[in-house]
Amino acid sequence: MTSPSLGVGLSVACKEPLMQDLPAALDEMADIGVEFVELPLQDFDIVVGSRILRNRLATLKGMLANRPFRTTLHGHLGINLMEEPFRLPLHREGLERNIEIAAELGCLHLVIHTGLVPTVQAPGMDEAYRRQREELSRAGDIARDHGVVICVENLFSDDGRMTALPSRLAAELAAINHSHIRATFDFSHGYLHSTDMGARYIDEVMALAPFAKHLHLHDSFGRPDDFWCYTNTERLAFGIGDLHLPLGWGSVPWDEIAAKARFPHDLVANIELNHRYWSEVHETVARARDFAARLVTE
Repeated sequence: MTSPSLGVGLSVACKEPLMQDLPAALDEMADIGVEFVELPLQDFDIVVGSRILRNRLATLKGMLANRPFRTTLHGHLGINLMEEPFRLPLHREGLERNIEIAAELGCLHLVIHTGLVPTVQAPGMDEAYRRQREELSRAGDIARDHGVVICVENLFSDDGRMTALPSRLAAELAAINHSHIRATFDFSHGYLHSTDMGARYIDEVMALAPFAKHLHLHDSFGRPDDFWCYTNTERLAFGIGDLHLPLGWGSVPWDEIAAKARFPHDLVANIELNHRYWSEVHETVARARDFAARLVTE
């Protein structure tokens, strides 16, 4: 039994439009000592109308030079490859720009979200999945040529839109069967979605784990955010929603996952910690290292 992990990563925050706050945040990542940093492309004003602003990309690349960690890239959250056909070219162009940026920055993985669609009849869902398979297969070839692995992240149903349970995402990835299209397993998303759909969570974990070259680690209680609360502090008190808690604060069954699921070799275990709980970052990194070290390959 050997750990499949290349290392632990940590998502970095950037709030300033010209990335003025990013160098200090990257310095902090270096001090924490993680092996990877996940960059939030959704927070960088680098793509304008599907055109890359090369000077800003060069600025970002300079900020990353000579850092003691490797990088992954979280792509634009709005990319949706299950969109209506008339919108798909826009999403396709956006994904291609994401791939180019990931390659230019030397990012090992590009994380994108799996598709969402409004609730429709089964034939409409099947057609949306077919569109996504075709688009991911095409994007996989581009990613392979750029030396990037696209890792498709599982979500949970929200705002009247449906998305794939982890087991369905696993089936889609198996059907695509592309070396550069793998999964990002967000354990909390899967926990919430399983509760919402009445699925057995550990079964969902075991189905997607073999495809998961990338992990998103954060905790929750698997309770959908389906009643009104006044503040995030109240949501925390009730333990509802996608809280992005420190590992150990929620009820994700980390020990059972490590004991039963089988993962690919050379995965990245990235922490997505809500900045409200940043005081717990060192303990969370330690817990993530312990979890990653206990994972085994199939």
